[in-house]
Amino acid sequence: MERTVGMPTSGARGSVDMRLRRGARPATTNPHSPTVTNHPLRAAIIGGGPGGLYTAALLKRLDPARQVTVWERNAPDDTFGFGVVLSDETLGGIEHADPAVYAALQADFVRWDDIHIVHRGTRQTSGGHGFAALGRRRLLEILHERCHALGVELRFRTEAPDPVRLAEEYDLVVAADGVHSTTREAHREVFRPTLTGHRCRYVWLAADFAFDAFRFEIAETEHGVMQLHGYPYSRPSPDHHPSTRPSGPQNQSASTVIIEMREEVWRAAGFDELDEAESTTRCAKIFADALGGRPLRSNKSAWTTFRTVVNERWSHGNTVLIGDAAHTAHFSIGSGTKLAVEDALALAACLEEQPSLPEALAAYEAERRPVVASTQRAARASLEWFEDLSRYLGQPPRQFAFNLLTRSRRVTHENLRLRDARFTGSVEREFGCPPGTPPMFTPFRLRGLTLRNRVVVSPMDMYSATDGVPGDFHLVHLGARALGGAGLVMTEMVCVSEEGRITPGCAGLYTGRQAEAWKRITDFVHAQAPGTAIGVQLGHSGRKGSTRLMWEGMDEPLPDGNWPLVAASPLPYKPGGQIPRELSRAQLTDIREQFTAAAVRASRAGFDLLELHCAHGYLLSGFLSPLTNHRTDAYGGSLEKRLRFPLEVFDAVRGVWPQERPMTVRVSATDWAEGGTSAEEAVAVARAFAAHGADAVDVSTGQVVADERPEFGRSYQTPYADRVRHEAGVPVIAVGAISSWDDVNSLILAGRTDLCALARPHLYDPHWTLHAAAEQGYEGPGVVWPAPYRAGSRRPVTGRTDVPKPRLTLHGPRQDV
Repeated sequence: MERTVGMPTSGARGSVDMRLRRGARPATTNPHSPTVTNHPLRAAIIGGGPGGLYTAALLKRLDPARQVTVWERNAPDDTFGFGVVLSDETLGGIEHADPAVYAALQADFVRWDDIHIVHRGTRQTSGGHGFAALGRRRLLEILHERCHALGVELRFRTEAPDPVRLAEEYDLVVAADGVHSTTREAHREVFRPTLTGHRCRYVWLAADFAFDAFRFEIAETEHGVMQLHGYPYSRPSPDHHPSTRPSGPQNQSASTVIIEMREEVWRAAGFDELDEAESTTRCAKIFADALGGRPLRSNKSAWTTFRTVVNERWSHGNTVLIGDAAHTAHFSIGSGTKLAVEDALALAACLEEQPSLPEALAAYEAERRPVVASTQRAARASLEWFEDLSRYLGQPPRQFAFNLLTRSRRVTHENLRLRDARFTGSVEREFGCPPGTPPMFTPFRLRGLTLRNRVVVSPMDMYSATDGVPGDFHLVHLGARALGGAGLVMTEMVCVSEEGRITPGCAGLYTGRQAEAWKRITDFVHAQAPGTAIGVQLGHSGRKGSTRLMWEGMDEPLPDGNWPLVAASPLPYKPGGQIPRELSRAQLTDIREQFTAAAVRASRAGFDLLELHCAHGYLLSGFLSPLTNHRTDAYGGSLEKRLRFPLEVFDAVRGVWPQERPMTVRVSATDWAEGGTSAEEAVAVARAFAAHGADAVDVSTGQVVADERPEFGRSYQTPYADRVRHEAGVPVIAVGAISSWDDVNSLILAGRTDLCALARPHLYDPHWTLHAAAEQGYEGPGVVWPAPYRAGSRRPVTGRTDVPKPRLTLHGPRQDV
C-alpha cells in the first residue's frame, strides 16, 4: 500500500467535498421521461459494502425526502478482509460531505508514518508516509449507524431483485456489488467489461497485535519467493478499561497480513492441497520473524488471484456502476475502498449539480474515469513489480527498498526526499552519488566513452534535410540541445541509402557531401559543448518508406515520386499501402554493405557513439518481429533465424566502427499486438546483441504494425527496459513518456535503467538538463552551463519581492491619537 504526495481528491472540476457542502436542490421531474427524474427520489443500492453504504448515506443526507434502499445478501456483521486504508485526500472529502461519518472514523483510525522493508536479514525504514487505517468491520458499523440515523432502509440477508426490474421501479440504481457484479453481467453488452487475471496468489489474514509500521517482508524459500504485506488497523483506545467498556474490535490490537506469491511458487509449496487452517498455520511459520512467533487467523480466507476490472461504460439508462463493479486496483496501492468512497462522493455531487440524470451520470463518469485510469496504471505497475519480485533480489539493500517504494511510479525520488531525507540520502550514497549530486548527474561509462550525466536527447526525425544533407536547421537543432546540458545527444534516424529513407526530408549518410555536413555539426558540439557526446542512429526504412513528411500525413504514401520499397516479407505497413519486395540473399548483402559504408562515414564525421535502429517496424525491426517476418528461409521462422540478418548487420558495423567507441541498438520490446514480439523474446534479442558486442540496448516499443494498441501512460515503456536490464544483464536506455527530472532520478536510483532518453521535453525546452540542474540547486561536473549562458543559470524573478511584510496586526477598532 502507498500514499502519494499532492494527489487530488477526485481529479475533477473543483473538489467534491466543497461541491457537496452547497446542499441539495429541490427535486424536479424531467417532463420528457416518465421514468427518469432530474433529481432521483427513489434510489436502489445493490451491495452493502463501503461504497454502497456511503452512497446511500450521502443521497439521503442531501435529500431527506429520498427513499433510499440498500440490498446486502450477507448479515450486517459479516465481512471479509480485515483492515482498510484511506488517504488524507479521501478523508478530506468525507469531512466536508458528512462530518458525522468523519468524526466517527477519526475516533477509530490507527495512524503511522513508517514503512519497514525486510529483505535478507536487513530492515530498511522510510518515514513520513502518513497512513490511516481501521477495521473493515468497524467501518461498516459506522456506515450502518449513519444510514440508520438518516433513514436509509437496509435489507440484510436479502438478494437484490433483478437489476432490470429495479431499473423499472426506481429512479436510480447504483450497482456497488463488487468485482463479481451481477448487475454488470446483466448488462454486459452495454458495459463491455474486460477482466484481466494476474500471476500471483494471495490471501487476507490477520494477526492479533499491531505492527508499528507498514511492513513488507520477503521470504526466499526452497519453493520460491513469498512476500508479506502487513499494517496495523486497530489499537486499544487510550481510555479502554475491560470492566467499564465492552470489548470490541476497536479495543484490540490487530493487523492485516496479506501473503502473496507467484502461482507456481504457491503450487510448489503445496498450498493448493491445504485447507484454510493448515494454510494459515503454514503462513505463520514461514513469516515467524515478522510475526514474532505469533499465530495468524483467518476469516473464510481463501487464496485467490487478483483480477483487474475495466468497463468501457459505467452507466446504462438509470443504472450506474461504482467501486469494484466498475473498476479494480491492486491491493498493494491500497485503493479499493478509497476509490469506492470517492466514487460515492463524486456521484452524489454530480447528481446535485446536473439538470438531468443522464447528464449527472455522464458527468460522474467523465470526472472519475481519468482518476481511476491513472490509479489502475499505478496499480498495474505495482502488482507487476511484485509478480517479478525475484528479479530484484540481488540489488543492494537500500536500492531494493527504494525500488519497492517507487514501484508504481507515483512515489518518486523527490517525494521520498521530502518525506525522509535521511533514507533517500542513504540510498544515494549506496548508489555512489557524490554529496549534493542527484542521481541523474552521476557519470556513466560505455566502452571508451564516459557520459557526464544520464540524460539522452532521444532520436527525433526532423524531416528537414535536402537530398539527405543536414543543413542549418540540424546544426541549430542539435547544437542547441548539446548546449542544453544532456550527456548524449542523438541524431534522428540517419538513412543508409536513398531508397532507405522514410520521407524525402530524411537525412542520410550515403554520400560524402552528407558526411561533410554531419562533421560540421559534430565539430560544433565538440567545440562549443565540451563534455557532451553526440551519437548517430543508422537505419533503413524498409516497408515504412516513401511517405509524406510527418506534418503532411504521417505514414501516408507520397502523392507522386514514390520509390520502391524492400522488406523482410512482402507485407504493406498499412492496408492499401505499397507492397514491398521481399529481399533476396544478394540484396541482403548489398544492404549490409550500405550500413558498413555509412558507419565508416559516421566515424570520419566524428560521432562518439553509433546506434543501430532495429525498432519501430523499419527494415531490421521487420526481420525481428513474427508479425512482419514471414520468411521460410534461413532468415525467418524461429527467433534465432529472425535475428540472423540484424546480427549480421550489427557485426559488420561493429567491425568497421572504432573499437573504443560504443555501439548501442534500439529495439521494440513489444509490438503491442497479438502474436507479436513477446517480453521473453525481447530479453533474448537483447542478450543476442550484447553477446555480439552491443554496449547498451535502447528499449523502445511498438510502431511495428499499424493496428497496434499501446498502453500509453507516464513512463509506460520503462518496465520493458527494467526487464531487459535485469534479465539480459546489459545496460539499457529507457525511453517513452519520461517527462520530468524527478522521473529520471527515480528510474536511475531504483536501478530500472542506466540512461533516460527524452524526446518531447527537449522539443519544449532545448535546455531541459540545465534547467533540471538549476531547479534542483545542483552545480557540479555532471552538467556545465556554457560560459555565455552562465548569467541565466538562476531562475529569473517573476514578481516583486520588495513588498514590505506586515509587521503588526491591530485587533478591535482603531484608536486614533
